Amino acid sequence: MSLNDPLADALSHIKNIERVGKMECMIKPASKLIGNVLGVMQEGGYIAEFEFVEDGKAGIFKVKLCGKINNCNATKPRFYVRANEYENWEKRLLPARDFGMLIITTSKGVMSHGKAIEMGIGGQLLAFVY
Repeated sequence: MSLNDPLADALSHIKNIERVGKMECMIKPASKLIGNVLGVMQEGGYIAEFEFVEDGKAGIFKVKLCGKINNCNATKPRFYVRANEYENWEKRLLPARDFGMLIITTSKGVMSHGKAIEMGIGGQLLAFVY
């Protein structure tokens, strides 16, 4: 692990564990951002559940998978997206319309692009999952 981008490392670890067919993975180091992204993935039904485990250092996330992830990745650089530009990014990063989701960080917190469209706000593109 490079630890230069913990979010990218966490998402690639989830993707690799999912491909092998295991149902649980450990993500370390834990951070608020990774926790928020996992929360959005859980709301979207891509992971079953996750919990934070204190280990005396940065902590660990225990993630239970449900076998629904084909691909998930962090976007680099973290592009700024206006409220009316989500469709362009969907076409660019997701395989089909209404399949998968973009994960955005906004002034109102981390959320899926669908929720951001509903609220009419833009933000920074963190990751995608489908």
